Amino acid sequence: MKILLLGKAGQVGWELQRSLAPLGELVALDRHDTDLCGDLANLQGLAATVRQVRPDLIVNAAAHTAVDKAESEPELARQINALAPGVLAHEAQKLGAWLVHYSTDYVFDGSGNQPWLESDRAAPLSVYGQTKLEGEQLIAANCSQHLIFRTSWVYAVRGGNFAKTMLRLAQQRERLSVIDDQWGAPTGAELLADVTAHAIRQVLQHPQDAGLYHLAAAGATTWHGYAKHVLAQSARSQEAIKIVAKEVLPVPASAFPTPAKRPHNSRLNTARLQATFGLVLPAWQQGVDRMLDEMFDRERMEIRP
Repeated sequence: MKILLLGKAGQVGWELQRSLAPLGELVALDRHDTDLCGDLANLQGLAATVRQVRPDLIVNAAAHTAVDKAESEPELARQINALAPGVLAHEAQKLGAWLVHYSTDYVFDGSGNQPWLESDRAAPLSVYGQTKLEGEQLIAANCSQHLIFRTSWVYAVRGGNFAKTMLRLAQQRERLSVIDDQWGAPTGAELLADVTAHAIRQVLQHPQDAGLYHLAAAGATTWHGYAKHVLAQSARSQEAIKIVAKEVLPVPASAFPTPAKRPHNSRLNTARLQATFGLVLPAWQQGVDRMLDEMFDRERMEIRP
């Protein structure tokens, strides 16, 4: 099987290079590649790449993820998040290939306090959410063999993430203020990649399992709860992480105005995915702790004489 992976340098794409490698011949691209086009802003180049590679499977881990910036550049966000997935879907359908794509909790308006089902009405609050929803719709309309995974609060050791930001600020300030009225599940890129590979293996044998699924770690917390957990875990590594923060204050999202509105409720119901693919998704704390252990180990290596 030949696999075309787009967005190889991102957090999820980096992990997918590992998890997809045993499944077949992997052609991994990002927007900086020159031999083949991996730039989702170049729709013609993208279509030409698919036609040249002729993959059996396309996995799109690329997106315009700058949520606030999307408000000021909606055309570019739509091209990358909606029109490009539509092109991939159209080309995949012509080849008889599968298409795997990632979407977001931002397709919902964040109301209520119950985890969202795949069948719940989408009502995005931002350009980012609107364009990601349109991407879902174009894939569903143009490619019968697809998997779309909606996820939330993605992190990885590679690249920037919320935990790294909290640790940096906690080394600089005695008091932190963190939002406590937005709920979701921190979800590791490693988990997303491993579940993706598992699901691909299954749908190749059982194509009736194609469709839209919610994929996030189990449980839920607020950004405030997430920050407190990160700092509590860092107490085990004081020789590497010198924390000076004495307080982590809960504040509403209104304390940090942003160009794009964020959903208050980003909980995702993953029962359909777990039942279909025979999985048990781990608690969000498990993945976060593993990430922190790896980060702290790196810090120890750097400070070791």
